[in-house]
Amino acid sequence: MDVGSKYDKRGVSSTKADVHEAIKGLDKGLFPNAFCKILPDRIGNDEEYCNIMHADTAGTKPSLAYVYWKETGDYSVWAGLIQDAIVMNIDDMACAGAVNDIVLSSTIGRNKTLIPGEVVKELIEGTQSFIKNMEELGINLHLSGGETADVGDIVRTLDVGFTAFARIKRADVIDIDIQDGDAIVALASFGQATYESEYNGGMGSNGLTSARHDVFGKYLAEKYPESFNPEIAGELVYAGTKNLTDIEEETALTYGKLVLSPTRTFLPVLHRLIPNMKDKIHGLIHTTGGAQTKVMNFVNGMHIIKDNMFDVPPLFRIIQEESETDWREMYQVFNMGHRLEVYLKPELAQEVIDVSAEFGIEARVIGRCESAKENKLTISTDTGTYTY
Repeated sequence: MDVGSKYDKRGVSSTKADVHEAIKGLDKGLFPNAFCKILPDRIGNDEEYCNIMHADTAGTKPSLAYVYWKETGDYSVWAGLIQDAIVMNIDDMACAGAVNDIVLSSTIGRNKTLIPGEVVKELIEGTQSFIKNMEELGINLHLSGGETADVGDIVRTLDVGFTAFARIKRADVIDIDIQDGDAIVALASFGQATYESEYNGGMGSNGLTSARHDVFGKYLAEKYPESFNPEIAGELVYAGTKNLTDIEEETALTYGKLVLSPTRTFLPVLHRLIPNMKDKIHGLIHTTGGAQTKVMNFVNGMHIIKDNMFDVPPLFRIIQEESETDWREMYQVFNMGHRLEVYLKPELAQEVIDVSAEFGIEARVIGRCESAKENKLTISTDTGTYTY
């Protein structure tokens, strides 16, 4: 069975082409090529300002967090899950220029018979902990409250999402304008940043349906039938060989914790970079949905060449080996080692690398941009060369 067919049969998509088709006629806001939709200022009606509102979730990651918690009793996975949902919002917004004073509101949908109040408490405390961590780095996030709904009739275990809002000056918006000759600086998604408590495998909140079913063994289907859609064909459910609690030797994490690595936020780096380099940055790309092909949504007449990628981290090697996914497809679904790209003139690349290093995050020039008659992306690695 080919990988595309696997995704379809599991009810997910790496490209969400039908969603993009559905929204293509919508107004694109004040800055049509910004990473997030930018609205006129509806708070102060000030033409110098604009508003950004964003909503996102942790995707299907809660299902894996649930089975890991049930297997181990480890409540720490819930704080990581909260971080996933928050970061999927704030890092997108940072790519549009909003790097401080962001208002958050949570939406938690749970099956009360499976998710007790103790878990909700962990989620709330995890939110406060993440906010405090960012505050210590000079970044203000403001929790306005949220909704916790008991919706067991439609949610099998748990769903966690946030809505985020910011008001910034229009002059501070980063309107993506990737140019001929730009260098691409990538910031690693793996390793351990100064503001992280342990090694991060590099997982975001994309590709989790594939990762959990292709990596982990059938015993989870038998023990936790509530953790997956019963309409999925049996051969596609927990079809891997790994146990959640076995140790992955290279990282010293369990396989479960490795896949559950909280989505790293790059907001501390961008909070430092953007005030000094805003007018020099031609584009910031958060490589989430679409992964390494995400940038193609924001270019016009450009060949994006990525030929100095990070070595594939252990997490993504494991996913590829277990799933036997074609490498070309892997780069469309998973970040494969970096989840933020900065596009700017080559002579400015070292400044980005140096600031990233201050936070313990490896960064490197992974490629370049060239004018072309039509948009094209080429990724060259030791596994092959892939064109999109």
